[in-house]
Amino acid sequence: MTNPYELAQLAANELREKSGVDHYDVAVVLGSGWREGAAALGTPSSVVTTTSLSGFVAPTVAGHSGQILSLDVSGVSVALVAGRVHLYEGHTADQVVHPVRTVIAAGAKKVVLTNACGELDLIVRPGNVAVIRDHLNFTGTSPMEGPPPPAGYGSRFVDLTDLYSHRLRSVVHATVPDLHEGVYLGFRGPHYETPAEIEMVRTLGATLVGMSTVLEAIAARHLDAEVLGLSLVSNFAAGVSTGPLNHLEVLETGQSAAPSLGALLAQILPVL
Repeated sequence: MTNPYELAQLAANELREKSGVDHYDVAVVLGSGWREGAAALGTPSSVVTTTSLSGFVAPTVAGHSGQILSLDVSGVSVALVAGRVHLYEGHTADQVVHPVRTVIAAGAKKVVLTNACGELDLIVRPGNVAVIRDHLNFTGTSPMEGPPPPAGYGSRFVDLTDLYSHRLRSVVHATVPDLHEGVYLGFRGPHYETPAEIEMVRTLGATLVGMSTVLEAIAARHLDAEVLGLSLVSNFAAGVSTGPLNHLEVLETGQSAAPSLGALLAQILPVL
């Protein structure tokens, strides 16, 4: 089956059967460091291995376990996607966004995309969260490439004016007023950026940098889902601080911030 939309619908039907959840309200894609915080939301009613679903590929990055967890959070049916994959693992754009397309096909019309990122402007310190206001896509690809979407789906020329929903961001700020916003620039990776590249990012107006999120956001918006982006600042970007960068630092920051991340998700998911 080559049609990615039919494949997502098939996977959604399988997810419903395996999870026992007929309809999700919200989906949360867990980025590096976020799984530990999500554990504070409670015991899931089901845990589905992503590779048991059609079209899913196994993650190869530490901190991404390849599971979809179903939870009830204050009456809201939530799918936690702990199975993010990335372009740099050798996957296509369609494979990267397949989990998001699947949970939207399973009913979730609000998608929270989380990630760990480097920070440029020193306003948000490591261990804290920034709300993504907009993004710059430097991955060199798009989930809308290839054949046009089939009948019943929107145009491949999807409008991204309100990509990171103004409504959802307003709800978050009303609930957690001290969160700062930033523009996220998504590189392909997997190497970290050079100091010169970070200076370019700064010149272009971004304050957050990472290797995920942007393709998922585009795919979700194409399917008429509202998108909220949350970035855990795991480190200052290359050249902003003097130390070397490594993925272990990302995971350690997530572990240290787990209680606050869990509390943040518990606050905002019921009100989105």
